[in-house]
Order: sequence, then C-alpha cells, then structure tokens
Amino acid sequence: MDEFDTFVRARSHALLRTAYLLTGDQHLAEDLVQSALARTHLAWRRLHDTGNAEAYTRKAMYHIQVSWWRRRRVAEVLPGDLPERRGGHASDHSGSTAVRLSLRAALLRLSAKQRAVLVLRFFEDRTETETAELLGVAVGTVKSQTAKALARLRDIAPELADLGPANGVTR
Repeated sequence: MDEFDTFVRARSHALLRTAYLLTGDQHLAEDLVQSALARTHLAWRRLHDTGNAEAYTRKAMYHIQVSWWRRRRVAEVLPGDLPERRGGHASDHSGSTAVRLSLRAALLRLSAKQRAVLVLRFFEDRTETETAELLGVAVGTVKSQTAKALARLRDIAPELADLGPANGVTR
C-alpha cells in the first residue's frame, strides 16, 4: 500500500464528517471528499514532501463547495417530520438524537454559504480571517454571513438556544 492510500484510509472519516457539515447531505459529502482527494492525488508528490496533504485536501473541499454554490441547482424538497415510534418507548439516546435531527434540519434551512461559514467558524474553529481565505471571500462577508446564519438559526430552531458544553452537548 502506498503513502497516498494510507493517507486516504487514515483521514477519510474526518474529511467526510467536515464535508457532511458543509453539504448537509451524505451523498454530496462523499462526492465532495472524492473530488478533493482526486485533486490531492494529482499534487501528491509535492504535498507529501511538505507534509501539507490534509490542509490541501480541506482547502480543496472548501473551494469545490464554493464552486458548487455558484452552479444552478434544483431545489431539494425535505420530507416532513418523522412519525412517532409505535409503543412510545424512547431509547436512552432519544434526547441527543432529537437534538441532532433538529440541528440538521435547521442547518439545512440555511443557505450553503451560511452553513459553510458556521462549519468553518464553529466546527473547524477557524478565525474569521482563515474562514475568509478558505472561502475566497472578504472578512466582512464572513462576519455578516455568521451573524445572519446565527440569527436565522435562532428563529427557526429556538429549542437549540440552550445547547452547549454545559448541557452535555459536544461537537
């Protein structure tokens, strides 16, 4: 097995997790990671020598995602709420599952740009400047998109307002 294969096997899960947060869709996330890894493979010799393969791959993901925003796309229709389970017995994980589903639904109602800004700022823990550089936008755009996205999340999912590390919810 060569070094690129080792890199892909070791980092694919983390890359896929970030891609899912960027796209909001498992299949699109897989496509995004695959596209970014294809670019990484083309530049592998240069990247492997400098040790910047993961940074290059992540940056490629962000740039590919931005290019996807700019394309025309067909609007997706999300299904309604899921029906309650028969018998009314909730599992021990029902609370965290409900929070995840609520957060996912709320994130999907944001624009792709707002979702990407939130993922980079809060999931990836990037600064405003780093986020702006990765997305190829101005710092002011990052600030305004962050403010708009957070305000929109407060409006569409007020039940998420009390979440945080103190309440047992982690990244």
